[in-house]
Amino acid sequence: MIEPTIWVLTTGEAGMRAQAIGLAEAIGLPFLEKRIVLRRPWRWLPGHLCPFALQGLSPEGDAIAPPWPDLLISCGRRSTAASIAVRRASGGRTLTVHLQNPLTPVSCFDLVVAHPHDGVTGDNVLLVETTIHGATPRKLADAREAFAASLGALPAPRLGVLLGGRTKHGGFSKTDTARLVETLAAHRARGGGLLITSSRRTEPQVVAALTARFAGDPAAYIWNGAGENPYLGILALADRLLVTTDSTSMVSEALGAGKPVDLFSFSGLGRRHRLFAERLERLGHVGCPKRPAQPDAPAPEHAGAVAARRILALLRERRKEL
Repeated sequence: MIEPTIWVLTTGEAGMRAQAIGLAEAIGLPFLEKRIVLRRPWRWLPGHLCPFALQGLSPEGDAIAPPWPDLLISCGRRSTAASIAVRRASGGRTLTVHLQNPLTPVSCFDLVVAHPHDGVTGDNVLLVETTIHGATPRKLADAREAFAASLGALPAPRLGVLLGGRTKHGGFSKTDTARLVETLAAHRARGGGLLITSSRRTEPQVVAALTARFAGDPAAYIWNGAGENPYLGILALADRLLVTTDSTSMVSEALGAGKPVDLFSFSGLGRRHRLFAERLERLGHVGCPKRPAQPDAPAPEHAGAVAARRILALLRERRKEL
């Protein structure tokens, strides 16, 4: 049987690409990545209200032209118009799957994969507990080997600390920063090592406070942005993980690593961040510094695997119909 053709369609943001590619990898079939650029005024409009959307694509992006794929995976609001246009141009032959709330009617797609806190409903909506990602067991095994001599040399139990930061709602207050430093210092006082990595959204004062507190401590590793990013190595070699609640992707990757995960909340969180964290804690998947996750805390099933099963079933049904 001829394998279905698959496109992964985004506007190039790292987080969107990671989710869409992660789903394609979970499906386990070859795929082609398409990064598009929407010109004005198309980029300002909801996807279902974009007339002649394919004509609104800039030549700076990849070409979107027939032959149309059997499956198109999109992620992010600005990719919805092109997905809807391809579905229409293919006469409905292309199965379209959108990740996250499309902010456009879900009937414009064959399947929408979203979180419970997104508030998206419909017969073609698949709700998953975590964000789809590409931190596969194979990648973690490779990272474990690559970083074993450095990160693996720190004393156990090693606490991996994954820091996000400022959101549109705000950032870390002085109290939040002090509480973070205190939490990590308490772990060090018990003899465990620290594996700390920040992100582009982590505020400089947070990194400065951690650097000052653990300066000269050989059991505290803080990535300074130089050299290879140790993110996957930290996921692989930590004995437990502390993740800031602002990033559903980091939380999901941490849960996928098979370690106990605690969430660190701070002042700059929005309603959706809090709903996501509260649901995971209520289901027993995560803890927090005051109520740490148990070593045997159950992790939710990988969202990519859940979505891949549904998509493969839809593709089989579609082929029977054609």
